[in-house]
Amino acid sequence: MESRATAVLIEPWSEGDLGLLRATNAPEMMGHLGGPETEEKLLDRHRRYVAMSAADTGAGQMYRIVVAATGEAAGTIGFWEQISTSEGLPVYETGWAVLAEFQGRGVASRATALVTEAARTAGRHRYLFAYPKLSNAASNAVCRKAGFELLGQVAMEYPPGHPITSNEWRLDLRQ
Repeated sequence: MESRATAVLIEPWSEGDLGLLRATNAPEMMGHLGGPETEEKLLDRHRRYVAMSAADTGAGQMYRIVVAATGEAAGTIGFWEQISTSEGLPVYETGWAVLAEFQGRGVASRATALVTEAARTAGRHRYLFAYPKLSNAASNAVCRKAGFELLGQVAMEYPPGHPITSNEWRLDLRQ
């Protein structure tokens, strides 16, 4: 619904974003991802995100999603290097989490467009992939709106040890 659209920015992940990571780790946010992580795993993830920001190698970047008008943190998004499930080639993968109070306002779609440009600029890989769980209608809709091509369904483990079936979406960064 365009009248509810929210303009967003993406800002590189920083030390101060641990609270946002904790907020996105809520049970209602992690339902499609195997449930909340332990505090130890969250701290490890936060350190990896901060290191990605500091490295600036083109291998990937994590961001906080920020509401442009207010500066409020609305969620997380990023891209990182991965081997594609179906093709076995090095690619970028993307994923996002939008806090409940910002869902349904186009935040994930707008942030995905911004992260796509960041991955395109980084330039190490031709493709950007996303793997939302089949049951995650909202994330699958974001992929469709962002221009990703649906390649099919893939069996995966996420987190490790938890089998899931996901849609495999691909976006050509050279187009």
